[in-house]
Amino acid sequence: MVAALPQAAREVGAETNITRDLGLDSLAVMNFVMQLEDRFDVSIPMDRLAGIQTINDLAVAIADLKGR
Repeated sequence: MVAALPQAAREVGAETNITRDLGLDSLAVMNFVMQLEDRFDVSIPMDRLAGIQTINDLAVAIADLKGR
């Protein structure tokens, strides 16, 4: 999935900002999130998505939704 991102050539880590560091606009973020939702069989509510800025934020949200 990371390979499909516009700025994936550089290292992606927990503190990578999804919009700034990966160069994703709002439509690309939604597509990225939909792919993750399909892959991990979760649905991230829009109000929760609004607070997600980094890869770590996203990982924590997915883990919480998966019940970990």
